[in-house]
Amino acid sequence: MNSLTSIASSGLQSAQLRLNAAANNVANAQTEGYRRDVVQASAAPAGGVSTRVDKALQPGADLAQDLVAQKSATYAFKANLRVLQTADDTLGRLLDVRA
Repeated sequence: MNSLTSIASSGLQSAQLRLNAAANNVANAQTEGYRRDVVQASAAPAGGVSTRVDKALQPGADLAQDLVAQKSATYAFKANLRVLQTADDTLGRLLDVRA
């Protein structure tokens, strides 16, 4: 269960980072010379995901991409949260059976 919770937790953190980056991009869309935040995600060796934020090479806004990224990050957050809730419920039932 421990690896399951750490994988889901890393997914929650990644989704939050993606949501923050997209919100920052939308907020600064009208700022002259602003370079968008781009989130890079990769699989972590022990499981889960590793994310980092880089700046785009060229300045400019892409509001459609940022709105889709916000929606996608919201769904990813909810899915990882559901995994944690299910793991918690399963562990609780296992303890009830064993007790």
